[in-house]
Amino acid sequence: MRAQGNLFETFRLTTASIHAYWLVRYGEAAPGKVSKMATHRNPDLTRRSLLGAAFREMYKSGFQAASLDNILSNANVTKGALYHHFGSKQELGYAVVDELIREHVLNRWVRSLEKAENPIDGLLAILRAKEPHPGFDQRLGCPLNNLAQEMSPLDEGFRKRLEGVFREWRQGIAKALRRGQERGQVRSDVDPLESADFFIAALEGSLSLAKNAQDTNVFDNCKAGLASYLKGLRTPGSS
Repeated sequence: MRAQGNLFETFRLTTASIHAYWLVRYGEAAPGKVSKMATHRNPDLTRRSLLGAAFREMYKSGFQAASLDNILSNANVTKGALYHHFGSKQELGYAVVDELIREHVLNRWVRSLEKAENPIDGLLAILRAKEPHPGFDQRLGCPLNNLAQEMSPLDEGFRKRLEGVFREWRQGIAKALRRGQERGQVRSDVDPLESADFFIAALEGSLSLAKNAQDTNVFDNCKAGLASYLKGLRTPGSS
């Protein structure tokens, strides 16, 4: 069995992998600690630096425990710059959901499936990718689900935004499965929305198990089970 590692190493890897996340989201390298002069001259860069730093801090510590001082230090901007772009910590958190987490889910799970010739093959390809998504560490859990678990009972703004992301994800998979049924690739007795709900619930649950166990083998085992489930949705004789 692979060594489980420690949380210090987990956080180091997560910070490094944010650059891949940013490349997917914006099509360019993530801003690191840019100079204050650069951010002063480029408000858009300042805003994006704040979002990237906020995502990292929230992912590591959760929203409530996220430190604005850490975010400002990692983005290398002043508190005045923060409040120029975001009226509060809450607004910054909302923007992380709307502009980073939501866009990633749509890019990876919805828009990519729209291009797939076969939805089962498309889902399997995403599931078997080296990482569930860039900027993600299995031992820290899913950023979307982490926030949903933490903030849904506490803040209606977070709850509605996160519910919206899950809804778009569910509907995207269900739409792809319906398209597969029309093409004879997915069994006609499959309920697309029910299958989408089960797939997402099982995936998010497996990530929670792996996070609690601090063992990536747990997630690998669950992915294997999900892959078998997806294959079972195929129309007999189709490939």
